[in-house]
Amino acid sequence: MFRNLLTRLFAEDTEDRRIDAGDAEVALAALLVRVARADDRYDGVEQRRIEQILARRRGLSGQQAAERRAAAEMIEAEAPDTVRFTRTIKDRIALEDRFDVIAALWEIAYADETRGADEESMIRLVAGLLGINDRDSALARQRVLEEMGLGDKG
Repeated sequence: MFRNLLTRLFAEDTEDRRIDAGDAEVALAALLVRVARADDRYDGVEQRRIEQILARRRGLSGQQAAERRAAAEMIEAEAPDTVRFTRTIKDRIALEDRFDVIAALWEIAYADETRGADEESMIRLVAGLLGINDRDSALARQRVLEEMGLGDKG
């Protein structure tokens, strides 16, 4: 199952690149996992935050979100470099929704209430690759900090 999804996500041939909305959400979840793992500390706080984001984005139950996160962890571990990974997501996610994707990534980065340089660098890379400029990424970060009650941490 996961091998088929990876093949569809990263196929060069456009006929082999047919993915459905569920596959696209797993790809986004894998990107959340990639950011969470960027600082080599991936713990329960970040895992629960990923599940909350997944549940919020698509109205999943707690169990469904946990299953999607577990699938995303396997996909992320097998996914090629971030450039190809984000290109795949960019091709399938509307620009308007990419702002929310960046906000979700910032939410993961601050899940443990600390600002990690590795996670921040990863988000900056991903934002650029997804076509989100630095200003919009900073606005997303500020919104997340305010929503999380961490306004003075940025």
